[in-house]
Amino acid sequence: MGVIERKVFPMAASQKRTISLPDEQASYIDGLVKSGSYASASEVVRAGLRALRERDDAVERWLREEVVPVAAGVQADPSRLMPANAAFDGVRSLHAERRKGRKA
Repeated sequence: MGVIERKVFPMAASQKRTISLPDEQASYIDGLVKSGSYASASEVVRAGLRALRERDDAVERWLREEVVPVAAGVQADPSRLMPANAAFDGVRSLHAERRKGRKA
């Protein structure tokens, strides 16, 4: 049997915080610790904050790399825009086609 190594990340200086959580979230954290997935409630919170930061970074990247160039393109050439009614007609048509596929 192989040995599973747990990666330990060095911690920077820590600051103690007191937070309040709804019972459901507190129970979720307690369950993660009890199952052995995390060593402590602090570890759960740190993992959650890392995930939140990754998500926020991904949204920022998407805005910067995809949304801003499209907005700049539309601003430079407004004829690229599709009227809202045409866009909604396309969505309705696609939805109707997918519903037909499910019923078959």
